[in-house]
Amino acid sequence: MQEESKTALFENIPIPRAVAKLAVPTIISSLVMVIYNLADTYFVGMINDPIQNAAVTLAAPVLLAFNAVNNLFGVGSSSMMSRALGRKDYETVYRSSAFGFYCALFCGLLFSLACTIFKMPLLKLLGADVDTLAATADYMKWTVNFGAVPAILNVVMAYMVRSEGSSLHASIGTMSGCLLNMILDPIFILPWGLNMGAAGAGLATFLSNCVAFLYFLVLVFVRRKKTFVCILPQKFCLRKEIVLGICGVGIPASIQNLLNVTGMTILNNFTAGFGADAVAAMGITQKINMVPMNIAMGLSQGIMPLVSYNYSSGNHRRMKETILFTAKVCLGFIVVVVAGYYVGAGPLITMFMDNEVIVAYGSRFLRGFCIGLPFLCMDFLAVGVFQAVGMGKEALIFAIMRKILLEIPAIYILNALFPLYGLAYTQFSAEVVLAAAAVIVLGRLFKRMEKEKAN
Repeated sequence: MQEESKTALFENIPIPRAVAKLAVPTIISSLVMVIYNLADTYFVGMINDPIQNAAVTLAAPVLLAFNAVNNLFGVGSSSMMSRALGRKDYETVYRSSAFGFYCALFCGLLFSLACTIFKMPLLKLLGADVDTLAATADYMKWTVNFGAVPAILNVVMAYMVRSEGSSLHASIGTMSGCLLNMILDPIFILPWGLNMGAAGAGLATFLSNCVAFLYFLVLVFVRRKKTFVCILPQKFCLRKEIVLGICGVGIPASIQNLLNVTGMTILNNFTAGFGADAVAAMGITQKINMVPMNIAMGLSQGIMPLVSYNYSSGNHRRMKETILFTAKVCLGFIVVVVAGYYVGAGPLITMFMDNEVIVAYGSRFLRGFCIGLPFLCMDFLAVGVFQAVGMGKEALIFAIMRKILLEIPAIYILNALFPLYGLAYTQFSAEVVLAAAAVIVLGRLFKRMEKEKAN
């Protein structure tokens, strides 16, 4: 009965309902890190100190690097679990979740240790200077040095819970931390509270991630007889098929994220050359732009279990209809957002910092960034499908194309042609090419599945 109730979502429920049930909680979960950062940026911005705001911006690549581990063991394990569910191979589901959990725990500890030992070289690499060094270090002490393990594990566990269709529980866990963060931020950051500035934002984030992680531990324990997510040490193993199955999807997804970190670090370093005001404006712009980005990403990741299950079970028609329905919904939403961002760029920046110079910078940045969103939407959807069906090679190729071949070179070229403001159009220039490639590769996947069905 338990197995039938869990598979009904993948096999019988109408596609719009199934997508909504999986994707809406996943979108909320995907927005959590952005909301954490938006809350930090908003409340730090209330101090009206560009240096404190710049500290949150400069530390962002390190927090984004957490997603390299999240993708390796979260995306990799959840894809493996959903495919095993489609084959009714429940032992592989249990062992895949245990493998993902304990590897994520080890990597989180290693990440924290490395960032603590190499703190000063890391801060300089991020673009911190004499003015922003201390504030950036204070923010990272809580979010990275102490906070890497709970930040990584609560996201990885959300992926695994979501892989069996329990998207609501995944969202409750991540949102509990998010809501706590928004409550604690003003208390820790603002002068009427503890007046800790950027350091207070970091402490609030750390405590919130601990609460979210604790929720998932309690959830797995309470539902231990009803869930396929297993973190028992005895289920951890290094079986070749499990390691290769998880890493085959997870490593390309992880590399994709590391390349994103590299791109953001390079972008911040270029922006830092124009002063703290430019860095603060770029940071605010990136966080505003990340809201629709993460909605598109959450939608593409939310349908992954549905795509994985139907691909493995041979129901290719349902899989294809799911992808096409998601593409229509996502593109329609993003086009509306782009129009709103382009027209309302100034007021949006002002919400976070009412500084004339920063608003002037940020308005032009946001208009440049937002026009790339519709193309980014197609790229995310294609990569999500590749990860869902085990096409790790294609996902890796897209990641390399996005950053190494397109976006990073565009940063150098556009900044040389249009100093500072050209940086805002690097995403657009890369994603136009990738969106076209995504349509071509997805078309070939559909044709291949039709041939397999005919044979």
